[in-house]
Amino acid sequence: MHYSKLKISKDATSRLRSIKQKTHVTPNLLCRYALMLSLEDGRLGDVPAPDQEGQEFNAYTLTGELTELLFALVRTVEEESTRQPLRDDEVIALVRGHIHRGVGMMSVRVRSPADLLQLANLAKQ
Repeated sequence: MHYSKLKISKDATSRLRSIKQKTHVTPNLLCRYALMLSLEDGRLGDVPAPDQEGQEFNAYTLTGELTELLFALVRTVEEESTRQPLRDDEVIALVRGHIHRGVGMMSVRVRSPADLLQLANLAKQ
């Protein structure tokens, strides 16, 4: 799948700024982590789509060489219960939604780089 840019929500942008100040990790890497954290939590369900008023990322900065893998993971999680294939535009909207949810989860759990590392270690178990 190809996309060139993705805008996240205004709320996620604000929270990413705060997390970056605490961890010194760049927003694009935090978004990748937020995406995975949210996917681990399961489907988004009927949650309304977040706004697109926040930071804009170009495709390579946000997902890089992992684009196909990350989008396949989104499809796997989201199509699991519906058994209906998702259109590309739906997958991109779901990526935005998972980043939004994941950033929200991180904003209450991450106060330092050690907290981010601890979350990564918990995911391995």
